[in-house]
Amino acid sequence: MFRINPLSTLSLLLIGVFLFSCSTSETSTATEQAVEEVAAGEELEIVQRPIPFGPTRKILSLSYIKSHHDLDWQEPIIDPKVVVVHHTAIPTLEGTFAAFDPETLKGRADIASASSLNVGIQYVVDQDGTIYQTLPDTVFARHIIGLNWCSIGIENVGGTPETPLTEAQLESNIKLIAQLAEKHDIEYMIGHDEYKAFKLTQHPLWKEMDPNYFTEKNDPGPEFMAGLREALADLALKGPPVVESE
Repeated sequence: MFRINPLSTLSLLLIGVFLFSCSTSETSTATEQAVEEVAAGEELEIVQRPIPFGPTRKILSLSYIKSHHDLDWQEPIIDPKVVVVHHTAIPTLEGTFAAFDPETLKGRADIASASSLNVGIQYVVDQDGTIYQTLPDTVFARHIIGLNWCSIGIENVGGTPETPLTEAQLESNIKLIAQLAEKHDIEYMIGHDEYKAFKLTQHPLWKEMDPNYFTEKNDPGPEFMAGLREALADLALKGPPVVESE
């Protein structure tokens, strides 16, 4: 259980949710309840549901860190500078954990040649807004090419036309990211679909030794990220670096 600063988030939470649900001028009951919780300084509930991180995942993580990030680490422990927001494109919570639980990658031909390490994440947010912590904030997870070594990932269940992201998920992401920014020296907040800018600008945080290892992403989408950025504007978190046109 963690605590966030209610005064820094209260006035901004409504704005972010409004942008995401701009079809109405009134906040939903769920939104009103979330705002009341922030105003009252209530603790942010986070359910602990760890994914396996045994010797196999540790060895594969250190190998990945060396081969892809060119870092000779003894332990897979990161100093997070970036929060990366994803959606799973998997409609259920159980399906999401079934994808993350194995320590070795199953399928995924698009990334399998780079490593047998399975994808991972630090947080999962279900459609009802429940937040699950799957790894400690500072434990390495494979979730974004080039930036795994310095980023905390948040996966939102759904993100398909049949299971679009929800207002409850937006509210939880707002509060969770505010919490993370208070705990860590976070400089950037990006969507998974925005990471290409770090590669194109050869940003100092970009570390990927294979120039051909890249996948196109579309998650979580501009609408969701706009809601987050408006709500968290006071934190002054940077977005992706600007790519200058040729």
